[in-house]
This record gives sequence, C-alpha cells and structure tokens, in this order.
Amino acid sequence: MSENALLLFIKNPIPGKTKTRLAADVGNEMALRMYHVLCDWTREQAQGLPDADRYLYYSNEITEPDAWPAEHFHKRLQHPGDLGERMAEGIQAAFAAGHRRVVIIGSDCPGIDTDYLQAAFAALDNDDVVIGPALDGGYTLLGMRSFLPSLFTDMAWSTEEVFPTTLARAAAAGKTVHELKPLSDVDYLADWLGYGWAMPE
Repeated sequence: MSENALLLFIKNPIPGKTKTRLAADVGNEMALRMYHVLCDWTREQAQGLPDADRYLYYSNEITEPDAWPAEHFHKRLQHPGDLGERMAEGIQAAFAAGHRRVVIIGSDCPGIDTDYLQAAFAALDNDDVVIGPALDGGYTLLGMRSFLPSLFTDMAWSTEEVFPTTLARAAAAGKTVHELKPLSDVDYLADWLGYGWAMPE
C-alpha cells in the first residue's frame, strides 16, 4: 500500500442530469460528451501519478466494465448525504486503510494534471492541509495528513464562501495550509473555452 491516496469523485453520466449548468449553454447531449472528455483527462492524469493508490467514487452506481480500469482504480460508491458528508466518509476510509496523505479531486478541472497532483502530495510533507483554490470561491482539490471533520460540516457548498471558510477552519484547528495555483472548474462553456479546448465532435 502506498502512503498516498488519491480520491476521485465522479458522477455517473446521465443525460439531462450531468453538467446541468454547462448543458444550459450547449445542450444536454453536448454537455454529456464534454463530461466524458473531462473524465478521460482526469483518468489519464491520475494514472500518470506515481506512488499512489487511486480510489474512484461513483455518485450512483459502480459500473463495470467501464473506461476506468480496475487494475488502476479501487472502485467505491459515494456515501449518502451532502458533498461534505460524502467527502468526509471517503477521506476517513482512506486514513483508516493506513494511508498517511489523502488528496481528493473531482473530474471537471482541466487544470489538474499529474504535476499538479504531485505538487499536492509533496506539499503534505511540510503542511497539514493542501488546497487548490477554485476561481469561483470553492476549491478543486483538497488534501490532508489527518482527518479534519470541521472542514466538512455545516458548509455552504457551491458558494464563494467555501474556500475562505475552509482556510479559517483549518487555522482554527491549528493546522498549516499550503495553497496551490488557483484553477477553474468547467461549469460553463466559457470555462471550457478558457482552457483552449476544442469542442467534442
């Protein structure tokens, strides 16, 4: 077992329910195709990460076989509850399994590449928490070397308060924080185009 655990949270691709804000710009079918491209990118970057166990958490059901090879990803189902409860359960499980550094990401940020992931784990050699700020006020990546329950409870998820509140709570717990380069999730067409990606055919 590696000391590092990478947790990836993905949504089962369902037409009309996947990337709904993006779909408002491009339609349901194109949003679904774009989400598959994002997942392909995330999978490739995660597979390039050396010395880490990778845990793939599905939103609704574990699909097998699929594009995520079982030899590279331990497949799990997300815990019921809000985003905080789901992330907390996954992170606690990783620490309980014996991992010493745990990093969690989603699947819709083209800025998260293998180097970014390696930088996150390296930061945990010196700091208690690592966070990748999102330009909308949330975060695209969160990592820690011990479980901090205060980062996951009573949080106004999907608001601009998530990032500053997370920093404040980590400081209140006496933890040091390393901030990575801010990135943008792909929630809207402008976010996708901002990365210079072509539209899927």
